[in-house]
This record gives sequence, structure tokens and C-alpha cells, in this order.
Amino acid sequence: MEGPGQRRLLVVSAGMGAGHDTVAGELARRLRERGCHVARRDLLGLFPAGTGACLRGAYRLTIRRMPWAYGLVYTAFFRSRRSGRHPGIAPVSSLVEAELLRAVENERPDVIVSTFHLAAQVAGRLRSRGLLAVPSAVVVTDFAVHRQWAHPGNDLHLCVTEVAAVRAREQSGRRATASGPVVPPAFEPSRALRDSTGWAHLLARQAPGRPRVLVSLGAWATGSDPCRTASLLHEAGYLPVVLCGHDDRLRRRVARHSGNLALGWVHGLAGLMAAADALVDNAAGQTALQALSVGLPVVGYRPIPGHGVEGVAGMAAAGLSQYARSPGELLRALQAVTGDGPVREERVAAGRSIFRADAARLVAELADLPGPAPVVADG
Repeated sequence: MEGPGQRRLLVVSAGMGAGHDTVAGELARRLRERGCHVARRDLLGLFPAGTGACLRGAYRLTIRRMPWAYGLVYTAFFRSRRSGRHPGIAPVSSLVEAELLRAVENERPDVIVSTFHLAAQVAGRLRSRGLLAVPSAVVVTDFAVHRQWAHPGNDLHLCVTEVAAVRAREQSGRRATASGPVVPPAFEPSRALRDSTGWAHLLARQAPGRPRVLVSLGAWATGSDPCRTASLLHEAGYLPVVLCGHDDRLRRRVARHSGNLALGWVHGLAGLMAAADALVDNAAGQTALQALSVGLPVVGYRPIPGHGVEGVAGMAAAGLSQYARSPGELLRALQAVTGDGPVREERVAAGRSIFRADAARLVAELADLPGPAPVVADG
């Protein structure tokens, strides 16, 4: 039941993989704990009938089967440029503006929060034209703060690191702060350790004495030849635990190779992370951020094109991981972080240091700081 004076928030995400929705869900949970009324919308559901599903299907097909094509799209529409004109996505944004305004009218939020870059574009466009009267916050879920995250019509950007916040300020001209990642409480170190017992026994039975290395491919199992990566790790003396997401065909293919442990979508991932020794990651997305919270060292390897390449490079530049550009670099990086010692300790401490503030608190406070939206041109 809604109480008097209760803040109302509308959180807009998109089912493109699992990361954006994971952040939206955790943000909503924290806001409700603060006594806020929270409504959620999937931006893809606001498109004309069938269009959102087509966009999701096209993105999934491209990034899994034609990653080079996605790289070209990212370069043209997402990567920031210092000068010159570049293509915008205003035509796509305009398809959902009316429906988002209808959702705002129905929910009467004090703040709208976007956890997906296209939602940030739509809200920013509406805000800059005076059609959205309430403040608009953007929770940037990636290390790669590409220009679609940074529409100048939005009032606040919350980023995972200070470097990302600086980039958001430079591109949007608006307020941006480093609040740190938004991860569920299951990934708090002590809780994850309590949940690790079953996983630790399973992994020990699978390969006694071998360091355990998780290989993350995301919800859609997007990656470049994970079987080859797993074989490399096995031959070097590790137990590769390949996280195949929702791709059962890939899970069966990886499982046919001896020495590998292939898992589908994992419930209880925090406990598995606490029982592992390192994570090999290809996107610097939510799985990598959850690993930092648990205290699991991350090594970026063979990143997916576009935001994956920029994110893995950005995470490494921040001192939070290592970007291995060859099989030899991967093995050397894993050797340094899978055993006890100063390299592992420094990496774990650096990862936990970015969990600075509660994004939910900053978003809720925005409801008390209304201000006029700037009049800006759409990019």
C-alpha cells in the first residue's frame, strides 16, 4: 500500500541478455526497502507490436553469429568521437516515446531511472524537450560509457568507476558520479562464502588439487570458441568451469571434452564464485562486477566486439583486472592471481574498493532535488 509522501520511481530496463534487468531488479529491491513505490518497464515491450522482440532477436543473432557486423554497428552508432557528425538513433527512440510518456502518466513517478542505454536516450530526449517533467537518472551498467548512455537531457549518471563518471560528464555535460556497481546481496563476500560449501565439494571431486577457473559467456553464451579456451586451461593444469548460460547445445558440446565442467544457467552463482580461484570474462559486464564483489580475480580474454572490447580494456585500465591478449598472457595472468600472494590480494582489494555508495539512495534523493531540464539538441 502506498503511504503519504512516498517517493514513486519508474525503472526502465531491457531484456537484452540478463545484465540490465539484473541491475534494474536489484535497484528496485533497494528502493522498496527504502519505502519507495517502484514500477518497472521493459523498454522492448513499449515498441510497436513485435518490434521489440525483433530488435532483441536481431541483436542476439548478430552478436552470436556475426560479431564482426556488431562491431561495425557499434563503431558507427555507439563509439564516441571527438569531432564530426555521426549517425544518431533518434528514429528508433521516437518509436517508444509516446508509450514511455503513457507509462509515466500512469505511474506518476517522482524520478525515472534507466538501466539500458536506449532507455536513457528516450528519457533524455523527452526531458530535453520539456515533455518529461520529472528528473531522469541513468545507471550506467558498463565500463564502456559509449555515447548512447550520455544524452544531455538526463539529470544524473551513476557509474561504476570515477573514470567512467568523468567520461559520462564529458559526453553529457551533466552531473555524473561514481556510485559503484549494483549487485544483489548474495554477492557480499561473507554471504557468498557461506553459500560456497556445496560448490567447493563438487569442484574438489571433479578435479582434486586443480585451481578452479570460471569461464563466463553471459546469459546468451556469447563467445569465441570457448572449447578451445577450456582446453587451453585444462592442459595448463586448471579445472575450467564453463558457464554456458541458457545455451544447452553449447553446454553439451563443452561437456564432451574431458577435463571440463560445463554448466548451464547457474542459480547460486555467488557461492560458485566464492569456491573458484579466478574468472575469465569476455565482456566486463555484470558477471565480472559480481566477481569483484565476491573477491574473485578477473582476467579479460577474447572479448566480444564493441562494448565488450571497450569494457574489458576499461576494466583493466582501472586496475581491476588484467586484459590477456594471447593464450600465453592468459596463462601468466591466471598464474599470478590463482595463488595466494600480493598480486591476488591487490586485485581483490581494488575490486572491492569501487563499491562506494548506494545507487538507490542517490536515485531516491534526486526526487527531492527537482530542477529545470536543459534545452539541448538531440544527438
